[in-house]
Amino acid sequence: MKIDTHQHYWRYRAEEFPWITDTMPDLQRDCMPVDCEGAMRVAGVDGVVAVQARILVEETDFLLKVADTHPEVLGVVGWADLAAPDLEAHLQRWTAHPAMRGIRHILQDEADVNAWLNNPANSKGLRAVQQAGLVYDLLVFDHQMPGVASFCAKHDGHWLVLDHLGKPAIRDWVTNPEIPSRWLSSMRSLATLPHVVCKLSGLVTETDWKSGNGISQTDNKIMWTCFDHALEVFGPHRLMFGSDWPVCQLAAPYDVVHGLVQKWAKTRLTMAEQEAFWSGNAIRCYGLSVHSEA
Repeated sequence: MKIDTHQHYWRYRAEEFPWITDTMPDLQRDCMPVDCEGAMRVAGVDGVVAVQARILVEETDFLLKVADTHPEVLGVVGWADLAAPDLEAHLQRWTAHPAMRGIRHILQDEADVNAWLNNPANSKGLRAVQQAGLVYDLLVFDHQMPGVASFCAKHDGHWLVLDHLGKPAIRDWVTNPEIPSRWLSSMRSLATLPHVVCKLSGLVTETDWKSGNGISQTDNKIMWTCFDHALEVFGPHRLMFGSDWPVCQLAAPYDVVHGLVQKWAKTRLTMAEQEAFWSGNAIRCYGLSVHSEA
């Protein structure tokens, strides 16, 4: 079985997606499960975790409704304001839905990530999220990662998931040696925390995709190097696959993203480790309910 732990769905409204700029025309349209269905089938992917893309309370309700009508959506990682006074009321309502599995914020876009991490109200909210049995996904760029490990260490009540390997800047990997060393140092710090899991996802859009030259052989080698480092520090039982569809399409189509990871997994992991990587770890971390027909 294969589970894609990172897909986004939306009915596109420009004002609700400020991060989708005019340089991303492929994303300025509706993106729903039916649009990825064929590519998933070819790749042999059976189930999905849908992840928030809007900073709106309504986003969580929208994704849960998507799960209601698309059985391949096994789990939802929605959005909530951790500092909101009505957070626990929202959590109580959402967790009544069997697909509700986690919360995420677009932390990478915060003007001061460390201020957000050190905000007592956010910490209180995350404790409520974990007490509700929900995973928290962390989305940051590699240069924002140094403060994340101490934040994660304080919140060990449930699983925390690092999206996109902390988004190392593949495009500058060769020309700026500070990037790989800084990123790996942060990854090692996070990996010491047994409740932190890492998604092998989102790297293709950290390449120089805006150049229009596609994914180069150098990019592929760097991404494999990042996968190798993640395996070294997290081990095979704290890694999960995610496509980051449809955002990945800015740089590469679904089959290329899946193929890149599949080839790596076949050459690095035993059969049992591949089963854990492709589905077992996701089922355990997100608490997914998987039926035989999935």
